[in-house]
Amino acid sequence: MGVTIRPSTSALVAVGRGIEAKRDRLISEWARWINNRLASIEHIKRETIERQLALLVDILIEMAGAPRRKSTELWLSAAEWYGRTAAERGLAAGEVVEEFQYLRELLIRELSELIATLQPRQSMASVLRLNRLLDKSIAHAVVGYTDTLVETLLNQRGVPVGALDAADTELEKRLKQLSAELDRIRKQR
Repeated sequence: MGVTIRPSTSALVAVGRGIEAKRDRLISEWARWINNRLASIEHIKRETIERQLALLVDILIEMAGAPRRKSTELWLSAAEWYGRTAAERGLAAGEVVEEFQYLRELLIRELSELIATLQPRQSMASVLRLNRLLDKSIAHAVVGYTDTLVETLLNQRGVPVGALDAADTELEKRLKQLSAELDRIRKQR
């Protein structure tokens, strides 16, 4: 029987504050990396993708707070939606995984000093929690990606030339829904 290591509330709050302090930098670096990979996706605006990334980072910040369970559900839902968006952007399944892996890399770089200041047991627990969370988000993103592809094949809906603007409109609509849910979680604190 193994030992369960859980980060303390104070360690989670410290990590959440660390992510919040680096929020803008995380978002801009992640968006820059993704934008460098985007060829010519005209039907989804770069600004919309950047807002999606900002929402994901904001949810991640909330996950260190008291309403962790509710924000975890929101995080996984947003990750699945991110996978759906990746399919709309024309990415391969491995590319959506790479995009979340890059977030992991950014978090490691940006939070390494903070994590090192925590007690060893708490720092390890915090790193493991973040990694487990990112692993789950990758799995949910792949599910969303795969569901979108299957729906496309089964419904034979394809992406007709005239319907390209619909992808960005749908993305905006879902972005507002998830942002509203995040606001509700924040109010419950």
